[in-house]
Amino acid sequence: MFSTVDYQHMAQALQLAERGVYSTSPNPRVGCVIVKDGRVVGQGWHQCAGEAHAEIHALKEAGDAARGATVYVTLEPCSHHGRTPPCAEALIAAGVARVVAAMQDPNPQVAGNGLALLEKAGIRTACGLLEDAARVLNVGFIKRMVIGHPWLRIKTASSLDGKTALSSGDSKWITSDAARQDVHRLRARSCAILTGIGTLLADDPQLNVRGVETPRQPLKVVVDSRLNTPPTAQILRDGNTLIVCAEPDAKRMAALERAGAEVICLPGVSALLSILARRGVNELLTEAGATLNGALIAAGFVDEWVMYVAPVLLGDGARGLFALPEPAQMQDRRALAIKDMRQIGADLRLTAQFIKS
Repeated sequence: MFSTVDYQHMAQALQLAERGVYSTSPNPRVGCVIVKDGRVVGQGWHQCAGEAHAEIHALKEAGDAARGATVYVTLEPCSHHGRTPPCAEALIAAGVARVVAAMQDPNPQVAGNGLALLEKAGIRTACGLLEDAARVLNVGFIKRMVIGHPWLRIKTASSLDGKTALSSGDSKWITSDAARQDVHRLRARSCAILTGIGTLLADDPQLNVRGVETPRQPLKVVVDSRLNTPPTAQILRDGNTLIVCAEPDAKRMAALERAGAEVICLPGVSALLSILARRGVNELLTEAGATLNGALIAAGFVDEWVMYVAPVLLGDGARGLFALPEPAQMQDRRALAIKDMRQIGADLRLTAQFIKS
């Protein structure tokens, strides 16, 4: 169904889409390549939400050469009016002959309608080329569209024996400078960063992106059931912070709001994930302690775990990764699939996804 040339040009479109990894949210990351007579005549990627989509950038570069050309795009062209006009209509107006999409758009407003619109106009279409790679690029957008929750990723830094801090709480620093800088790239691609009140009180983190060029800072979210966040906390200094409590306390809420935070009361984590999704959060990064991490895993909310492992030992008295109950039997253990493993500085970074039944 697809030729070697098709694969080559779709791979190029996927590389273009990756350029928007820090900037397109809440939109998906999309790349587009237009080919005429074996030559690339136009290319583009979606650079920022509210601005032109990948197809429009590529069509502009191609100009009249787009007529009769083949278009490779990593996501089905949109067919609805949002902040920008439908890309499917722009492709029809340009007179392209064929459109190859890596995957169908999971957005219910599109979901096959874009390809159907093209076919109705006499344009040949195909879908599914390098789909797995396209889905990896937009795991958060896909989950938000299909499930109504963001993709939840946990980040941990530990010793080889699975410890995150000494018994005293001292954890600076287990991993190397290179690993910590890599975490900032992970933050930069995330729409929001989640932590718990225990981590906030112990470490007073900033939870912002530093040393990575990015057009926006992620939303900072603190799970703080009793509103114990100090108004002087570093996390509040530049605003863009959401504090989630279990019960309202007018005096503490007012103090935190004066410090620049938004405070809301919610019945649980599921409600929080739903609200974050409605706010356009595709990828949610959790940087928390054993209690919150364990609770999220136990509830089945976690999709992915990124673990930075330093070649050191801290001993069995040091603090562990997750507060999780022991399974009753081995067959009840939580299973993960290793997706990536590489060395970052002196440390090892493993990426694993939870296998859900």
